[in-house]
Amino acid sequence: MRRIQISTAALLLLAISCSDTNGLYDASGTFEATEVNIASEANGVIKQLNLEEGQTLEIGEYLGYVDSTQVYLQKQQLEAQIKVLLNRRPDIAVQLSSLEEQLRQAKREQQRVQNLVNGKAAPQKALDDANSQVEIIENQIKAQKSTLSISTSSLVNETEPLQAQIRQLNDKLEKCKIINKVKGTVLTKFAEENETTVQGAPLYSIANLETLTLRAYITGELLPEVKIGQQVKVLIDSASEDYKTYEGTVEWVSDKAEFTPKTIQTKEERANLVYAVKIKVPNDGYLKIGMYGEVKF
Repeated sequence: MRRIQISTAALLLLAISCSDTNGLYDASGTFEATEVNIASEANGVIKQLNLEEGQTLEIGEYLGYVDSTQVYLQKQQLEAQIKVLLNRRPDIAVQLSSLEEQLRQAKREQQRVQNLVNGKAAPQKALDDANSQVEIIENQIKAQKSTLSISTSSLVNETEPLQAQIRQLNDKLEKCKIINKVKGTVLTKFAEENETTVQGAPLYSIANLETLTLRAYITGELLPEVKIGQQVKVLIDSASEDYKTYEGTVEWVSDKAEFTPKTIQTKEERANLVYAVKIKVPNDGYLKIGMYGEVKF
């Protein structure tokens, strides 16, 4: 962000309260606002830009977009690669179905032998063999599940770098959208539709004109009478009357003295040391950047 500079012509009578023969004001200066340059966040051709100088914008307002075709195609390619990888995942249920059927048969045999042993129709060794067969198959199922799980996890892990790239592309796609980030009025439009832009290139400048700042200069004699938060009267020229009056608030006082700007005409006035002050003034629509204003403390 940068401050809109005071115009040269407006500095002709700054900070010379002693020269105010009518005693109407103590200091004078010009109005300024904080100007923000909104830059492109993407490279490409501007496909849409609904923007005009003097237009009032809200934060988050959609203005247009930069061509995002190539970014979108890259995203589709990565999504296809992920799909191919995940299709290679083993179907655990299918892979285990044969062993699970063997286990069901082994358990039926185990139960049959158990009944025979209980009826003294079969030896204990037959039951031990049946129990052993069940245990062997259960262990085989556990080992197969572990192997298949590792294989599945490995394939999923292979997709992580691709997923990260997709997140990056999603971010780029979002940045292709031109979204206003500062509430205010468009001062200058730097780009047009169908022009090629690059990341960081300014698209437009905007400033909040609801409140303007009057930068003025006061002499060292007046400095003890000025403090931050002080309410002051700000006067501007009016066509219907001598002055139009506003209520302003001192928001900053320089702690360093400087010489009166060189545009002051006489040598004596240029030698005076003055202090810069900033006064916040609510704007009713009449105040403009660069307009001359006077202050009464």
